[in-house]
Amino acid sequence: LEVCLAAKFEGQSISGYHPQYEEQYPSSGSTMCTMLARSFADIGDIVRGKDLYIGNKGEKKKLEEKLKQYFKKIYEELLISTSDKNGEIEKRYGQDSPNFFKLREHWWNANRQEIWKALTCDAPKGGVHYFRKTCSNDQSWTNHNCRCIDFSVPTYFDYVPQFLRWFEEWA
Repeated sequence: LEVCLAAKFEGQSISGYHPQYEEQYPSSGSTMCTMLARSFADIGDIVRGKDLYIGNKGEKKKLEEKLKQYFKKIYEELLISTSDKNGEIEKRYGQDSPNFFKLREHWWNANRQEIWKALTCDAPKGGVHYFRKTCSNDQSWTNHNCRCIDFSVPTYFDYVPQFLRWFEEWA
């Protein structure tokens, strides 16, 4: 829930400031949907513990500790709800404690569509497209709110290593 709320507010911020950005950098080539996709990928890196940005070290450490707590709780609830498969769950995720990177990766994969939906809910209703056709097997553009008609996520930026995204974004 917290990740979806953070994504929603991030999307609101990007949508709100995009007109100013376009005015200041008219030849940037960054569409609203592309900016949202980059932010989506950054959220994925943070959730999965792969964020390279140092920023405020104290805040980063606090956030990481909070994520460890959340995923420990998810792990414990998973053990309870799947008690008949505890051996499999412990083998898959237990050795990864206290960081739970595998569980975090699986959680991201299972929830990325909902996070994209939250991030894009305030994107404009029309005239905004991702930088290329990525919907319907790469046959169509994103529709309203930077979304595909079938609600699939139109980007795989979240699977591109962050430092490579930075090369493209800041080049």
